[in-house]
Amino acid sequence: MNIKEILIENPVIAALRNKKDLENVLKSKALVVFVLYGNIMNIATICKKLKEENKIVFVHLDMIEGLKGDQAGIEFIKEYANPQGIITTKSSNIKYAKQLGFYTIQRVFIIDSLFLKTGIKNIHETGPNAVEVMPGVASKIIHSMEREINVPIIAGGLIKTKKDVMDSLAAGAIAISTTSIELWNL
Repeated sequence: MNIKEILIENPVIAALRNKKDLENVLKSKALVVFVLYGNIMNIATICKKLKEENKIVFVHLDMIEGLKGDQAGIEFIKEYANPQGIITTKSSNIKYAKQLGFYTIQRVFIIDSLFLKTGIKNIHETGPNAVEVMPGVASKIIHSMEREINVPIIAGGLIKTKKDVMDSLAAGAIAISTTSIELWNL
């Protein structure tokens, strides 16, 4: 699986926050799915339903209730849910998840120039397969990061309209993640 090619061909990523979003994404055109909810009791079932519909699944480790974001937690996700990849804000999780064969997406929040500099440094150190930049409507930030790092950029957060999608893609993101169901079928 070449994640960069998949994201270029499928630039709208469905970000799921609850069971209703799960039901909606199963009927949508969205191929790539970010699971941003669940717990250790239901994450395997959520991933199974998505994979049965041929969705490419990424689980946000930091948002799964009852799961500690450490090596054992990553091993648990691999063993029981087995998504194609993981999302996390933690650099140590990126390194270990890569060792287990996961595609990795590092989520970074850029609120000022210091966070931008730190984010770029962390990306160089951990080597994720892709980076999700938050907030995704920050076109100037995306453009700055694109010049500094050599991994695909996914824009996430506050993307609510088709114009937001187009602006983020024009700024250099190869895909966007959104909880706006209306955008999942673009």
